[in-house]
Amino acid sequence: MDIVTLSTFAIPLAIAAAIPGPGIAALVGRSLATGFWPTLPMVLGLVAGDLSYLTLAVFGLAFIAQGLGTFFIIVKWAGIAYLAYLAWKFWHAEPRALSQVTEAKSNSVVSSFLAGLAVTVSNPKTITFYLALVPTLLDITKITLVSYGQLALVVFVVVSGVITCYVALAAKARSLFSKPSTLKRMNRVAATFLAGAAVGIATKA
Repeated sequence: MDIVTLSTFAIPLAIAAAIPGPGIAALVGRSLATGFWPTLPMVLGLVAGDLSYLTLAVFGLAFIAQGLGTFFIIVKWAGIAYLAYLAWKFWHAEPRALSQVTEAKSNSVVSSFLAGLAVTVSNPKTITFYLALVPTLLDITKITLVSYGQLALVVFVVVSGVITCYVALAAKARSLFSKPSTLKRMNRVAATFLAGAAVGIATKA
């Protein structure tokens, strides 16, 4: 897989990972309560959840594409519509302060990891995002273990990098995430990029 394709995959992935949602709320809540290092297992749990959904999207869509060509086109355009919907949703969202999130008391590595995994697995938006993104970038009928491995590496680096920044900022600056106005501005910047991604993908499709 060439660097252009991987970059095109990484950019909207980074935007989606940066959008404040349940995962970011849980991470920031834990980091505010326990600090940077105790929160890292939760980061790994969230990334593991993303990798699980990437796997389902890649190989599930490959199966669909091989037998249902017309339906696969519908899936692609449904994904484009979903990206546009996300842009609209986050533009109008009224986020609450992440510092208000209730944090679990357990600080064990295992419980922290499982908490992160549970947050991602229980969020249907995650699998929908991968279903929207993967078929726009890949010839899904020609997916190989090598190309899957490249995508998985991008997911690990991008998602862990973005959300670890949140954890570090929360640990260093507690007041930053106590202002919904700050999160609202972040949402609108992300919405603008997501809308642009939807338009670009629609043009390509």
